[in-house]
Order: sequence, then C-alpha cells, then structure tokens
Amino acid sequence: MSSLVSDVRELPRHTHRPHATADPPTLCGVEVIRKGRVEPFLHAHPSLSSSSVRWAGLAVEDHSVPACVIHRHEHLENFLHVILRGSVKYEVLTRGKVLDFHAQPGTTFILPQGTIDELRWKGPTRRIAVAIHPSLLVHALEETAHERSIELTENWNLTDSNITAVLLAMTEDLNSGSPAGRLYGESLANALAVYLLTRYAVRRYTPATYRGGLPGYRLGRVLDYIGDNLADDLSLSELATVAGMSPHYFAELFRRSTGHPPHRYVSLQRIERAKQVLSDARCSVLEVGFDIGFQNPSHFARVFRKFVGMSPSQFRNQR
Repeated sequence: MSSLVSDVRELPRHTHRPHATADPPTLCGVEVIRKGRVEPFLHAHPSLSSSSVRWAGLAVEDHSVPACVIHRHEHLENFLHVILRGSVKYEVLTRGKVLDFHAQPGTTFILPQGTIDELRWKGPTRRIAVAIHPSLLVHALEETAHERSIELTENWNLTDSNITAVLLAMTEDLNSGSPAGRLYGESLANALAVYLLTRYAVRRYTPATYRGGLPGYRLGRVLDYIGDNLADDLSLSELATVAGMSPHYFAELFRRSTGHPPHRYVSLQRIERAKQVLSDARCSVLEVGFDIGFQNPSHFARVFRKFVGMSPSQFRNQR
C-alpha cells in the first residue's frame, strides 16, 4: 500500500522516547450497541473470525448473508465493511435520512466510532466486517501519539482497492490458520491504520520517512529480544516498544535493516532454531514445533517446508 510521504529526516538517536508500553486492547469481535445491549453486528456466525488469533486493536469477520435488515445500532469502534460478492441495492437510515445505494464487489463503508444507522440489504452478499479500536489509530504513528482520539470521515459507498487488498490478506492469513501467529496480522492492521490516517481521517496525517534503518543499538536490542522469546506469540507493538518507536516506523526500519519484515524474520529465526533442535533425536518433531512457538503441528510443517523445501521429519532423517 502506498502512503503520502513528506519531510525526510534522520532518525533521532538519543532523544526518541518509547511510544507505547502495551498493545491496543483485544476485540472479541465486531460488536455494536443495539437496544441498550452490546451484541454482534451480524447475528449470523462468521465463516472466518480473528477472535481466536487475538489481534491487538482490530477484529475481522467474513460473512455470507442473505437479503436482510440490520436493525438500528451504534458502532462501538471505528468500522470498515467491504463487499466481496454480490451486486445489490441497499438503504442506509442514518441521521434522519434514507440513503439509497447500489453495492458491488469492492463497495466499502468507513464509519467513525459512534455512528448510528440501520441498513436494508435487498439481496445476498459476502462481506468483510472490521472493528478498529481508536487506540490502534492513535498509536500507529509518532505524529499521532499525542492525540487522545482520531476521527475518521463517514463514507457509505466508496471503492478503495488498497483497503480491499489488505482485508483480503488478513482473511487469507486467517484461512491458513495464521501460521506466523499475531505478528503478520498485526503488521497488516498497522499498515491499514496508517493508510486510514493518511486518506480518511478528518485531520489527515502525513508520515515522515527516515533515512537508513534502525540504529545498531536499537536493532541489537530487538534481535536479542526476539531470540530470547522465540517461543512466544510476539506482537508488533511489543517489538516496537523494545525498539522505542511507533509500530509503523519500527516495521519499515526493521525491514531496511534486516531485509525482512518482522513477521518473516521471526519465522526464519524459528526455522533456524528448529533445524538446530531437530539434530537432537531425544526431541520429537511435535516437541520441536511447540518449543519454537508453533502451537499447531501442521503450521510448523507448512512453514518449515516453505523455508527449507522439505518436512521436519525429512530434514531430520537426512542428517
């Protein structure tokens, strides 16, 4: 995804303070307030949900639903909604007005927290619904760290291929079982947050770019932390806090310094650790996968084969 860029400068070496000390909260799902109760935006069970992966600050659901009325509700979080399949008419009842639109694949809603509406869909659709906690936007950039909240513009019928591409990448990760854990999904979430800040915030923000990569002492601190915590489900904001900067700048400068985005670097380190441990016949392949941070044996086998070209068992047997 592209972003608006200006103000190229050197990364401060000694005055840069840690940006955040905690992840944005984990969202259980895409929820709204309806008749005074907190309940799901759609009562149909999603075919995919990020609830089990527990991405910080963001919830993603994939739904296929028939023609329906989504009764009056208030959005607890900022809300994104992208139609993936279906060409149908729909009505929006909001602020005392009735708005008539025609949806097709790519039709996107962007709604700020607190929006109150009712929708009437005239035919079946498949859609991705997303809740974005306000703190994900606030903590995405150094330029927004001082803000208490960020307001998005209200959009009921736009098309944005960048948003669609990121949400599809998220659903693909969920569909594959999120083999890299939280780190990849949260990297996508942060990229989405930065894009929204540059394009759809009431007050738009322009991220600065920095020359070079991470200073050596910051990079060393992060690499040591990764090495000491490979078995944990590392988060993007956790690594950014170790580096002492916002997730956006950390991810970009880390990629420049190592040649890999954080999620890929962590996966590579886990596979290298696995190759070392597999030489010990006392450890089963299952134990090796668990010890380096893979909670699912099939994920371990899939990622190992992707990087090494053979299964863990085949690698062990050839030694």
